[in-house]
Amino acid sequence: MTDDRKIVAIRESLVREIALHGEQTFPEECCGAILGTYLDGERFIRKLMPFPNEQEINRERRFLITPEQYREAEKLARAEKLDLLGFYHSHPDHPAVPSEFDREHAFPWFLYVIVSIMHGKSEKLMAWVLTEDRARFVEQELRAEMQSPIPHKKEHI
Repeated sequence: MTDDRKIVAIRESLVREIALHGEQTFPEECCGAILGTYLDGERFIRKLMPFPNEQEINRERRFLITPEQYREAEKLARAEKLDLLGFYHSHPDHPAVPSEFDREHAFPWFLYVIVSIMHGKSEKLMAWVLTEDRARFVEQELRAEMQSPIPHKKEHI
């Protein structure tokens, strides 16, 4: 069940990568896929796959990841022996808290990382999971690590 607050481990370099992507696309939203592993209730972010925001209008408040981009993320995850854990995006001049629009378009099994970009500079990065009943998001404990304590997915023999 996704109601519990869980740990999400991420390398500092990937935190900086998300923040930089948000700053570079400001005042529009950035977006991308999150690849990694899920082990014993914890998510370990290993790789990011930045995407261009394909939303045609209102890009300052909306992002769009196309079906083709989604398939690209799944394909890369398989090739790297990782899982597609979820997606990240920015909130230009807004908090790193999911909007009602985010809730309406999210899936309970994915992780959503949001970076707040205030006046062109990243301020806060937060991780969220939608509850199974889709009623609300639960904040996850985002743990930034200097080095990679992240286990690789085990091979099935």
